[in-house]
Formats: sequence, C-alpha cells, structure tokens
Amino acid sequence: MNFFEVIESLFNKVIKRVQGFFSTSKQNLTDPSVYHRLSLIAFFAWVGLGADGLSSSCYGPEEAFLALGQHPYLSIFVALASAITIFIISYSYSQIIELFPNGGGGYMVASKLLNPSIGMISGCALVIDYVLTITISVASGSDALFSFLPVSFHPFKFHFAFLGIVILTLMNLRGVKETVKPLIPIFMVFLITHVFLIVYAIFTHSSDLPAVVTTTSRDVGFAWRELGTLGLVMILLKSYSMGAGTYTGIEAVSNGVSLLREPKVKTAKRTMLYMATSLSFMVFGLLVAYLLFKVSHVPGKTLNAVLIESVTSHWGFFGSVFLWVTLLSEALLLFIAAQAGFLDGPRILASMAIDRWFPTRFALLNERFVARNGIVIMGLAALGMLILTHGSVRFLVVLYSINVFITFVLSQLGMVRHWWLKKAVVRDWFKKFCINGVGLCLCLFILIAVTVIKFEEGGWITMFITLSFAFFAFIIKRHYYKTAKVIFQVHKQYRLEGLPEDYEQGVSLHAVSPQDSEAHTAVLFVNGFDGIGIHTLNTILNQFGGLYKNFIFVQIGVVDAGNFKGAEEIENLSKKIESDVKRYVGYVQRKGYYGDGYYGFGTDIIQEVLVLVPQILVRFPKAMFFGGFLVFKEETMFSRFLHNHTVFALQQRLCLTNVPFVAIPIKI
Repeated sequence: MNFFEVIESLFNKVIKRVQGFFSTSKQNLTDPSVYHRLSLIAFFAWVGLGADGLSSSCYGPEEAFLALGQHPYLSIFVALASAITIFIISYSYSQIIELFPNGGGGYMVASKLLNPSIGMISGCALVIDYVLTITISVASGSDALFSFLPVSFHPFKFHFAFLGIVILTLMNLRGVKETVKPLIPIFMVFLITHVFLIVYAIFTHSSDLPAVVTTTSRDVGFAWRELGTLGLVMILLKSYSMGAGTYTGIEAVSNGVSLLREPKVKTAKRTMLYMATSLSFMVFGLLVAYLLFKVSHVPGKTLNAVLIESVTSHWGFFGSVFLWVTLLSEALLLFIAAQAGFLDGPRILASMAIDRWFPTRFALLNERFVARNGIVIMGLAALGMLILTHGSVRFLVVLYSINVFITFVLSQLGMVRHWWLKKAVVRDWFKKFCINGVGLCLCLFILIAVTVIKFEEGGWITMFITLSFAFFAFIIKRHYYKTAKVIFQVHKQYRLEGLPEDYEQGVSLHAVSPQDSEAHTAVLFVNGFDGIGIHTLNTILNQFGGLYKNFIFVQIGVVDAGNFKGAEEIENLSKKIESDVKRYVGYVQRKGYYGDGYYGFGTDIIQEVLVLVPQILVRFPKAMFFGGFLVFKEETMFSRFLHNHTVFALQQRLCLTNVPFVAIPIKI
C-alpha cells in the first residue's frame, strides 16, 4: 500500500464516522467519545481546512503580479509584504481561536464582541463570500484546465464552469462523500508539484539573484522618475491590494475549531501555523519564480501555466507529464475548494437563523433544511455570480476580496475592543491588543484600497449585494420580533395565576401511572413553555370539554449549529427541555388531569418524533396529537415561508402513518 493509499484509507475512516453520526441510526449524543472520534489532528485539519486558503495561490499572486504592469521587479516588495501579512493575519486569528475555543467565525466574533447588528453584517458578508468561493474556485479551475487546451476550445470555458457548478451542486445534494474522499491525494500532489516547481525555479536561477537585486533597484529608480514618489507608492499599494485574494481562507481554521482534536486550541494554532507557512511560501515563491523566468501574460493561459511551460520546456516527455499533472492538481484543488461554500455557507445561514436573521427553518443541521435548501441556494447564487461576471477571475477576485475583508475588519475590531475593555483583568492585554490592532490596520487598509481602486470596475456591486442582503435580514428579524411580542401577549393572556413559580418542582415524568390508559389522550407538541404551547393547551381544554383525561407533552430539542459543540452543551439542552415539559405537566396535574411528558433531542425534529410516537401509542391507544400554528390576519407568502413549517411537516408525516393530528390555529 503506497503513501496516498494509506492517507486515503485514514481519511475514509473519518468520513465514515461523520456519515455514521448523521445517519438515521440513533446515536448517543451525550457520549464524549463521539466528539473525539469526529475530531481531526492538525495535519488532517490543515488538509481539510487549508484547501480553500492554499488554492488562492492559483489566482492571488497572479493578480498582484499583473497589477505591476511595466514594473515587474517591484514584485519582490509585494511578495515580502504578502508573506508578512499572511503571518500577521494568521497570528491575530490565533487569538480569536483562544477566545472562542468552540469556533470563532466572523459572525460569532462580531456578534459577541461588537453587537448583533454588526455581527449580522459580518454574517451576510460571509454568506456572499462563500457564494463567491464557489464561483471563483470553479472559474479559476476552469482557467487552469483550459490553459493547456487549444485556443479553439476557449469559447467553451464559461459553459464548462457553469456545468461545473451544476455538477458540484448535484453531488452535494447527494452527500459530500463523492467530493471530499479524494481531497488528500489531490492536496498532496498540488503541494509537492508546486513546492518542487518553486524550489527548482529558484535553485536553477540562484546565480541570477544578484542581478535580480540590481535590476530591482534600477526598476525602483525608473518607476520613481517616471511616476514620482506618490505614483511609486500607489502602484505598490495597488499590486498589494489586488493580491488580497491570497489571504482568503485563513479564517477557515477559526470557523472549524469544533472539528479539531483536543486540546482544540493547541491543535487549531498548530493548524494555523501549517496553513500560514505553506501559503506564504507558495505566494512568495510564485512571485519570485514569475520574476526569475520573466513570465508575462499570455491570452487564454494563467501565469502559473506560463511559468510551468517555461520551467519544463526542455524536459521532454517528463515536462509534458509534469505540466498536465500540476495544472490538473490546481484545477481539482480549486474545484474541491468550492466545497467550502457548500459546507460553510449553509452553516452560517443556520447560525444566523438561530438568531432570527434568516428563516428559522435554516437553523437545523439536517438533510431536509440546511443541507438541501442551503446547497440549492448557494449553487443558484454561484451560478448568478458566474453569469454576472462572465466567469472573469480578475473581476471575481475584487468582489471576493471586499467581502472577505469586511469580515476580517469586523473580527479584528471586535478583538481590539475586547482587549481594551479587559485590560484591567488580562495581564498581557497590551500585547494582544497590539497584535489584533496591527491585524485591524492591515485588513482595513486592504479593504479600503480594493474598494476605492476597483469601485467603478465592480467593487460597488459586491457592496450593493451585501447591503441588500443585510437589509433583507433586518426585515426578517423585525418580523420575528413583532411576532414574538404578540406571542408574549398571548402568554400573558393565559398566565397561570395562583400558581407558584416553581410549581414544576417535584414533578417526575413516568413516575405515576394513568388511572385509565384507554381513555382519550391529548398529545401536545410544544417548543418551550411559551404562548403558543399555552394557547394550544387551553384551546383543547376549552373546546373539547372533559373528553380528554390524559395530557402528554412532547418536546424535541434541536441539535443545531449553535448547540453542536460538545456533550456539555447537549446536557444543558436536555435539562432545559425537561424543565419546560415538567411545567406543562405540573399545570395539568393541578387542574386534576393526568399529565406526563416525553422529550428528546437530535438533528431532525421529524425523525425524533417518529421514534417517540410509537412509544406513546403503546401506552395510550386512543391518543390524538395536537400542535399549534400561527394564523396572521393578513397572511402573505413571506409569513408563510417564515412560520409553521415544522408543525405542518409533522402533520403530513404522522398522517401518512395513520396517526391522527390536529393543528390548532393561533390568531396573530
């Protein structure tokens, strides 16, 4: 068994365990070993989370080099500045990892350390960023593939990219196994071929390095005389900012800390070091190699393709093979990097849906809601971006960089504010403050530079899209807020007067047997002790008189993007659900009825309900199931999309299994 087979075998085990966890079979979510089995060591995390960042070396250095125009030798300064920037941003993100050991993505950092509204803007920028990740990765991968195809094939490049996004979307709808499985061999082939290419280029031209230094000095003088001091600075800043696409993907480790092996922080920081080192080496090495081989733009080819052709021109058959393997590994890694959009985009939607910025149906980590609808949304949006930009990588880099650095700036600003507020209790606060402060200045400078320089050439488009998306999120949040106020009024209307606040204390589920299990039984699905549940219960009591002798309450806790962090969070969720159910049970018991409750938690409400329903029907054969739904005075397509999805999905599934279900309307 060769090296790649060994690595692929190990990675397959990880994939099988992840798929097994989210399979239909029941898992013990409170078992700490579940999280250990799913966690990744630093090397695998570097591969899994670093593909997006490392793939940016396929287009970031090229854009920086081409921005220098007739002054290519200035790329030495840009290369040094880019490498230093990568380490500074990575180091500042290591502090985010320390502060948010369960995952500190841009949305969470800005929401917790600044305010929820600013966090929403960061989250919207991230969602657009992941859409652009798909688009630019596929477009750049297509450029790499078509670089070694005849010019007559180039008119089909856009169609190929379009088809690539469609295929990736369909594959993700089936599951991630088909697209993740070959990641490690491709990643290693990409890394080995490009490291060899850079080392070979520099080693074979080592004797030219003194001449390069001399020519660089002469080019600086020429540019200064031609453009002046301000012009020289501006062209360097333009090149530096146009290479901003290079830094995309650095935040992936802070987003995926929950996937890493304990101790998570140490593993994450080691992973960040691997990523920063490999990316800075790749960026610096490619820019120097472009310079040494005097690479220039060739229509229909990427600079990497031109460089590889120049390096391997005298290698004969081996050179042709190396060219094909290297460019193919670039294309495949870029296509795999598009996975970040399909995997992380829906996850950000889920996190924001928990906070009611997006429809709550996106807050569930299950196949039906986030994975399927989220993937379709990301795929369609990526196709829209591809059509809008005509697949131009140069145009997409501008859009991509602006959104990435909006998140970077807000994250660094949140950290700077945090260290300043905690300066009285954190011993080395000034050091941490300075690290994130430098990161903030760099990120803010790049954001302003890219936006100003490329505003008329497309920068305004991504600003308009992001702000429109944020406005849409604000409208949704406002709707949920107004609805919550009405539900609270319903809660007050049915307040439980005369009952002590701790009346649920002493209630034990299943401790007392019903007097008559054959009597009519009302089974009520609830979601917390709120106005909807209380209104539904009182409607049953008022409208059905003394028909029902037994009342059973069922609540399912959702293991969503906000809860899936470890066994401790699952235990807290379980306690909260049990307390809610006991409050309902205590209420009906004080009214003289038999009360009992069932609860569970998982990634899919429907699935968990279908597990509990047979147990309830065995105890209470004459059970009727109830659930409340909101009825708006002026119902619109908007309100229908934002509410009542779960209750009607439950009604459909139970009716298909011949279980009676009644939906109780609650007028809003």
